Amino acid sequence: MIWAMNDKKYIKTAKSSGLDVLSDVLYLLKLDVDIYHNAKVCGDWRIDEHKLGATCFHIITLGQCVMHIPNAETVVLTHGDLVIFPRELTHHILPMESLTGEQQHLSFSEAQSIPGTGLLCGEVIFKHRGSRLLLDQFPSFFIIKNSSDNVWLKAILDMIIIENTNNQAASRLIINRLSELLFTYAIRQQLNDNPDNSGMLRIYNHSRLSKAIECIHKNPEKNWTLENLAKIAGLSRTLFAENFKAVCGWTPGQYLVWWRMQIAWSLLSKGEMVSQVAEQVGYHSESSFSRAFSKMFSITAGKVRRNGMQRDTTATQNMDAL
Repeated sequence: MIWAMNDKKYIKTAKSSGLDVLSDVLYLLKLDVDIYHNAKVCGDWRIDEHKLGATCFHIITLGQCVMHIPNAETVVLTHGDLVIFPRELTHHILPMESLTGEQQHLSFSEAQSIPGTGLLCGEVIFKHRGSRLLLDQFPSFFIIKNSSDNVWLKAILDMIIIENTNNQAASRLIINRLSELLFTYAIRQQLNDNPDNSGMLRIYNHSRLSKAIECIHKNPEKNWTLENLAKIAGLSRTLFAENFKAVCGWTPGQYLVWWRMQIAWSLLSKGEMVSQVAEQVGYHSESSFSRAFSKMFSITAGKVRRNGMQRDTTATQNMDAL
């Protein structure tokens, strides 16, 4: 089963022949995409970084270009290539050959006969503090080439190009959603292509250990022990503990606390009472939960709840003012 979390509890959402605990993590992190550039760049052009430290991506929607990152080799990017910056670095994107004229950012319909490169660039915004750990598992940047091995990339790119060309109602919203898919697919592709360089995320692809992870995700409030988790994984306690630490870098207990705190953050930011959240993630003592939460995030559970309630109140007031 794949399980996702709504505002207060886990709900069954789909059936699967395999385990999909990565979906739980990505669902919880609540990613959103803000497209800050989607045009054909013409003339003597150069594009620099958008926001240092932000999670960003570029995809070449037309033509080709070169990307230069200081202290790294210059990379040639062609139609459909996707670049991901988990935390954006200083970089420059330039045309393959020198062009003349003033730099222009034109719609694809008005620049059909003008030489240039199509670039779609977006910032990925996470609404959950747990995104920091996810981003730390990836290299400073990675590129997914548009090839026959990545059929998902061509499919999404084709839909983006259709929206760019036709420019119909709701095109901006559709492109934003397609970009969310693009980023999610890219994360999965990077993990599949580099299983030994994915940090703690490697555990999600482990045939036995991921079974225990799935159970932790499904019932975080349960009094999990090393013995019953090892049994789920089909291993002895010793082998389970050793393999878990070797693959994940954490002990099973550390992962359990981490996951509980990620859920707690999500619930508190929606205005749930601290005592109720503590119970939902397996703590019988509100004080011990609060200590664990503060240690994890360097902010109190009560403050996260108040901040979430304040955002909801502001959103309601804005709607009432319309």
